[in-house]
Amino acid sequence: MRILYCAIDQTVPGTRGGSVHVQAVAEGLAALGHEVHVLVRRGADGFPLGAVHWHEMSPPLGSPRLRLARAGRVAAIARMLRPDVVMERYFNFGGEGMRTAARSGALAVLEVNAPVIDYPGSPKHLLDLALLVEPMRRWRDWQCRTADLIVSPSRAILPAWLQADRVVELEWGADTERFRPGADGPVPFSRHPGELVVVFAGAFRAWHGAIHLVEAIRHLRAKGITSVTAVLAGDGPELPRVREAAEGLGGVTFTGPVAHDGMPALLAAADIGAAPFDAAAHPPLSLAFYWSPLKVFEYMASGLAVVAPAIDGIRRIVADEREGLLYDPRDPLALALAIERLQDVETRRRLGEAARARAVNEFSWAGHCARLQGAIERALTRRGHARDTTS
Repeated sequence: MRILYCAIDQTVPGTRGGSVHVQAVAEGLAALGHEVHVLVRRGADGFPLGAVHWHEMSPPLGSPRLRLARAGRVAAIARMLRPDVVMERYFNFGGEGMRTAARSGALAVLEVNAPVIDYPGSPKHLLDLALLVEPMRRWRDWQCRTADLIVSPSRAILPAWLQADRVVELEWGADTERFRPGADGPVPFSRHPGELVVVFAGAFRAWHGAIHLVEAIRHLRAKGITSVTAVLAGDGPELPRVREAAEGLGGVTFTGPVAHDGMPALLAAADIGAAPFDAAAHPPLSLAFYWSPLKVFEYMASGLAVVAPAIDGIRRIVADEREGLLYDPRDPLALALAIERLQDVETRRRLGEAARARAVNEFSWAGHCARLQGAIERALTRRGHARDTTS
């Protein structure tokens, strides 16, 4: 198949989860033998080499809210390439890929990683009500109606009226060949003999909960446990607050942003992967924990025992006492107690090995792309049957 993939608000290569996702899906589909063309921003080091055809395109003025203004350029590329499939990474103010698919006759695939429906208190919903005709909801609904196939980690963030056979739930994943125990490469932190290193990797946003890891280290210090250290990799708007919380607390290292190519070695040098999500800090998560957390898959692939809150979205990925320890997010001491328990070498080994095995078997990007390919093929067959019955 020839696939045109529209993700023009993402940068490839990049350090953000969205960038990693787009690159992994594009390369995974190309590895399955498809001709893949991707519209994205170009990263500082240039596009990756390989089988994917990367085309530089970004929204006007760099604003995702202006993405739809690129619809003409996307359509022109589609006329030249004549794709069988047009995929688009959903955004409320997007739709350029769905519009192009509708006009070209290509199969329309919409990747949805953020809520299409409104959550309680949604500013977009309030604005729609003020405008009476609800233009944003209507446009979101149009994108969903136009899509032949919708791919999402969670059905809960999609309109209830969507037919079940047009939706496939797919988790994100990890490159289980690169992310593995013992991965080589430079490590941006040092550790001393006898230390137990807990790593947090990702965006410093309130709902990612990095500050809770710092608070857990402080609780452990108060109990006289000094061998547990924390490494926090990444950046974001919460970073200054987290740094302030760590002031005067030894054994906490901030690496700053790390290129994704450097993450396998960083994780392999740690012992525990922390994903202290705070769902209450992000109103859209009141619909469901729809997140498909890249950090968790990469922790697991790296053979790390995972510590994370016991909430539904995490439970579908990490089984408590099997691949990690899940704690009660309402208990301010629970994260520290879970880390304290993982001082036991045998417990860490058992959980880490199980996490690695599950990542390889269920959560690899290769597996994700194979399942995506199957869903696309079924959607093409279904549409072909529908045309046959109406001809």
